[in-house]
Amino acid sequence: MKKIDCILRPHKLEEVKTALSELGITGMTVSEVRGCGSSPSEPGSIGEAVLIRLPMRLRLEMVVPDEMVEPIIETILRHARTGQSDDGKIFVLPYQEAIRVRTEERGEAAL
Repeated sequence: MKKIDCILRPHKLEEVKTALSELGITGMTVSEVRGCGSSPSEPGSIGEAVLIRLPMRLRLEMVVPDEMVEPIIETILRHARTGQSDDGKIFVLPYQEAIRVRTEERGEAAL
């Protein structure tokens, strides 16, 4: 199992969710996040109070079977990309176990 952690622009959420549901992926967690990537920030002078503007993005998190990772990545890339800087990131992490609390199912059955 793998966890896919995706940061994307808010206006792309519905398009990405719809495309993922066509792959059979409906379980995910969505949360609002703020952050900055590698784009250069505007310089400020020493001693000047600087307010760093951190754009709001959405984080999609999902744990999926290994064989679904590449189709999900391709789908997110196809539907989340605008071609502008700060389009987002996708991280893939190994997950050892998943347990559904209600039924105590484990592994992929819990997804």
